[in-house]
Amino acid sequence: MNSVPVQTYARIAGVVLLISMVAGGFGEAYVPSKLVVSADATATAKNIHDFDSLFRLGFAVYLVEAVCDVALALMFYVLLRPVRKDLALLAAFFGLVSTALFAVAELFYYAASLVLGGSAYLKTFSPDQLNTLALLSLKLYGHGAGIFMVFYGIASVLRGYLIYRSGYLPRFLGALLALAGFGFILKNFALVLAPAYASDLLLLPMFLAALSLTVWLLVKGVDVAEWERVRPT
Repeated sequence: MNSVPVQTYARIAGVVLLISMVAGGFGEAYVPSKLVVSADATATAKNIHDFDSLFRLGFAVYLVEAVCDVALALMFYVLLRPVRKDLALLAAFFGLVSTALFAVAELFYYAASLVLGGSAYLKTFSPDQLNTLALLSLKLYGHGAGIFMVFYGIASVLRGYLIYRSGYLPRFLGALLALAGFGFILKNFALVLAPAYASDLLLLPMFLAALSLTVWLLVKGVDVAEWERVRPT
């Protein structure tokens, strides 16, 4: 690990974070917005049939995002461990758990294609029942993705704190990422305890934080001299 220059590591982290953001935006936002009609199971089923390739591409892109997020758990640990190794490791654990839980939610997304796949064992269900089951599966995917975001939020708060304290990355990035993490945590508990107040505005700081961090890592990277000063020998 130490054989890779930290600046190179930072640049790679920026590229992987960018890929994760683009893949997440496409698979989690764009594709569902084009296919899922929230209150109409028949229209949703028709969209999935008519745009099957787009539906499957959405899942494939999620796999790319998941691979990137697993890699980022390691990269952020390496970049932030000079500040506090225990908190950097804890953040990596929370990041990996959040990726695993989102993978479970994605199973419900993919299950909709199985329900509508026309297999013989599904003939006992009427077309309307199958359409409803498919929409229910997509609803479970959406809720599953939302009610476990607390884990990603905690990982972001910890990483934000470590960035703020690092000295080799700007404090404003750490503060913004920590704020974004708290937004995810609040969104999670609002979905569970008070769904009417679970505004998507709580997710906006995460987009701004991820975009800012990506640009900084790609353009500036880390202050190598400060990194060397802080890094344990």
